Amino acid sequence: MHYAISKDGTRIAYDQTGQGPALILVSGAFGYRKFAGVTQLAALLSKRFTVYNYDRRGRGDSGDTKPYAIEREIEDLEAMIQGAGGAAYVWGLSSGAVLCMLAAARGVRMKKVVLHEPPFVVEKADRIVPERFASRLTEMIDEGKRGEAVKYFMTKGMGAPSFIVGMMRLMPGVWSSLTGLAHTLPYDAALLDGYMEGKPLSPAMWQGIAMPALVLEGTESPAGLRHAAKAVADVLPNAQLVSKKGLGHTKKLNAAMIASELEAFLLA
Repeated sequence: MHYAISKDGTRIAYDQTGQGPALILVSGAFGYRKFAGVTQLAALLSKRFTVYNYDRRGRGDSGDTKPYAIEREIEDLEAMIQGAGGAAYVWGLSSGAVLCMLAAARGVRMKKVVLHEPPFVVEKADRIVPERFASRLTEMIDEGKRGEAVKYFMTKGMGAPSFIVGMMRLMPGVWSSLTGLAHTLPYDAALLDGYMEGKPLSPAMWQGIAMPALVLEGTESPAGLRHAAKAVADVLPNAQLVSKKGLGHTKKLNAAMIASELEAFLLA
């Protein structure tokens, strides 16, 4: 395990494996560097890249300096890129993809970026989160209601059926992992605040993302995620969309398929 030091002094833990061009992996909600799907992906990619698999702040072995702000997470990613030599390829999953987009739009240097199903809500007909979604999550965490926060995020944010959450409660290892990361759910909600209301993406907001971008989506994914992936590919000035069965992220990650798409794009 290694550490990068963010601008505010927070220690960001990461694992470094492999040899080759630098590639940074950015997990989404409930994700951290020891998450099985991400460790499998890192192992596959390490054959062609130097892979930096890190814990976003508040997760795993990383620090969690308060108060949280999106700018601090952007600085964390920038610290990782600086530690990787000042420029790197970056893959972001779900809310991690949104973090990558916000960082790139603010001028953080990335050679190429892969955006894996960013969970924007861009059409009114798609599932829209409740008003005060982010602030309600924060209230639950402040009140110590970690289990309720997990259920609220999964059902109202991710659209998971309530019975799925009930089943997870019956799996002690799974549920303890989810509730252990519950305090970071307001961070993911903050990244998406204003982008889950069924509104089209503003081209002006994202025109600064000029580096080559790959947007990944699974044809088996919910319609809202597919609409968002297409919208992101359309709004970025230098992006391509890859849509294939098996690239979805709402169930188990297909690490081999993701690695194949990343290698084809990043090494082209």
